[in-house]
Amino acid sequence: MAHFVVVGAGQAGASLVAKLRADGFAGQITLIGAEAATPYQRPPLSKAYLLGEITADRLALRADSFYAEQDITLKLGQPVTVVDAAARTVTVGGETIAYDELALTTGSVPRRLPAAIGGDLAGVHTVRTLADVDAMRDEFVAGRHLVIIGGGYIGLEAAAVAAKLGLIVSVVEMAPRILQRVASAETSAYFRKLHGDHGVAVLEGVGLEQLLGDGRVTTAQLTDGRALRADFVIVGVGILPVTDLAELAGCQLDNGIRTDAHGRTSVPHIWAAGDCASFPWQGGRLRLESVGNAIDQAELVAENMLGAGKEYVAQPWFWSDQYDCKLQIAGLNTGYDQIVTRGPEGEAVSFWYYRGAQLLAVDAMNDPRAYMVGKRLIEMGRSPDPALIADPATNLKALLKA
Repeated sequence: MAHFVVVGAGQAGASLVAKLRADGFAGQITLIGAEAATPYQRPPLSKAYLLGEITADRLALRADSFYAEQDITLKLGQPVTVVDAAARTVTVGGETIAYDELALTTGSVPRRLPAAIGGDLAGVHTVRTLADVDAMRDEFVAGRHLVIIGGGYIGLEAAAVAAKLGLIVSVVEMAPRILQRVASAETSAYFRKLHGDHGVAVLEGVGLEQLLGDGRVTTAQLTDGRALRADFVIVGVGILPVTDLAELAGCQLDNGIRTDAHGRTSVPHIWAAGDCASFPWQGGRLRLESVGNAIDQAELVAENMLGAGKEYVAQPWFWSDQYDCKLQIAGLNTGYDQIVTRGPEGEAVSFWYYRGAQLLAVDAMNDPRAYMVGKRLIEMGRSPDPALIADPATNLKALLKA
């Protein structure tokens, strides 16, 4: 009986094993995860879970009973220490497990500040796992001072939670503007104002010089000479793909684990999906950090492990919740040269990214219609005249039928 082993029990791993069973695979399946918790959702960690609006049991992707009912063996709380591609085995907790096909869905880890600048002080946190958030929850007390290093979506989501809970929050962004790597100046301006309206100090174009404190952080010294009181610090300066096992197995790396369009790595019988995998995209390579990609790519890899032979065509989408604003993003804005603004109409506004005449992406704030239409247009390969998008009289849904 064939044995498929999946290493990495996050969104991608859970999606992959569920798809294997749904598509009729009757062999053995083992899902291995370094965390003790059964596979759970990560996006709510920095939002609803941190706010206390949902409990840990509601984070689960599937009921615990699902894995037993589907005859999926879970090995949790122990990392894989050895991958022997020649013998086709993995070692976990001292046990060596043989596989016929192996999928690596090892995800990503947050970048951390070096110990040399105080990154190892108590009170310095990252936001990635359930344990990370549990470790910082007691820090969120009204009136305390929080310094967030990094003005990306994780940092801004944490800032929104802290501000709602009555903390005094400063966001420190080394780049000239928040969200510079991922969004337009218009989107950055929208969120800068949103956070400012909620009392958050957004400090742009300034870096962190040093975190100071005797064992525990007390001060964030900035590169412009300012010193910020810091009762605790959250670091949100990006994530790195987890590739150590792939490297151990001899897989090629290229901004993650390099795969072909089917999800195969360079080593026979080893596949990869999710945050850790880079795949062919429009003549280059792409690695996506999103729930949508983790699900779609993992399900495609499951099909291909069963012989489907399908190529992965990514349909990128993302979201972020901050205060009462829901940001929905469709497409990838890489290479844009024009921003078209639609709105504002009440609380809704959207920014449409064009490269020449081609629609690349849409950022929609409290505007689900703009998001839905933009996403469909991008998937259909259609690019409406920018003047139509900007005209408030244009019926967006009608563009889908044009």
